[in-house]
Amino acid sequence: MVSGSVVGVVGGSGFYSLLEDAEQHYVPTPYGEASDPITVGTLGERQVAFVARHGSDHRFAPHLVPYRANLWALRTLGVRQVVSLSAVGSLRAALPTGTLVVPDQLVDRTHGRAQTYFDDGRGVGHISFADPYCPHGRAAALGAGPAVTDGGILGVVNGPRFSSRAESLEFQSQGWSIIGMTAMPEAALARELALCYTTLALVTDLDAGVEAGQGVTHGEVLAAFAANLPRLRELLVATVAALPQRQGDCGCADTSAHPVSFELP
Repeated sequence: MVSGSVVGVVGGSGFYSLLEDAEQHYVPTPYGEASDPITVGTLGERQVAFVARHGSDHRFAPHLVPYRANLWALRTLGVRQVVSLSAVGSLRAALPTGTLVVPDQLVDRTHGRAQTYFDDGRGVGHISFADPYCPHGRAAALGAGPAVTDGGILGVVNGPRFSSRAESLEFQSQGWSIIGMTAMPEAALARELALCYTTLALVTDLDAGVEAGQGVTHGEVLAAFAANLPRLRELLVATVAALPQRQGDCGCADTSAHPVSFELP
């Protein structure tokens, strides 16, 4: 167990390490092993626990990420606030490659993933999910310094393939701003564990229906992520520094909908 003010950071595609001289923690969970050992160290003046969502060698495709184990392990270590880093595609020409977005809503179009902790005899819970992201976390990110886009709908698809042009045009017609593959079930699981959860999204490509061309490639995504990594890291450091030292009155920690049989780690 580390300090209760420790901030959890979940790194996405292209973000596989964060802390130097960090201590590794192998945390057993009822859901198996996390993607990687959790590394705990200092980022700026805050204690941070970091896990690479896809593993440090990118061995977990989006639909195979052990989301439940990752978040359970972070909470077990004392994390109560989580900052998620994600590479996303843009569904709007006004959000070009390199744009940093702090979404305020999401739409789940995934399937076949373990979506909840309320199973295996743990009882039935119905969490409030009207606003998936922590308002205090979003405020910290938006006031952090680097230019960011405030709000937008993050559509979550199953992957690992990218969208067809027809799918991309459909998603645009639904009002989505950006598209990714990993925000769900991660955001909902965080809420079930009474964690504050905030996403910092980096646009790495224009989705297939936004412009003509050959469509998105994985190499393009990784190259764009690498080129903009310093800006994303700057935003992360500033966001972590601006987060409250403890969970406040944001409502993320409300467990009134949890069954009595459900024990938080």
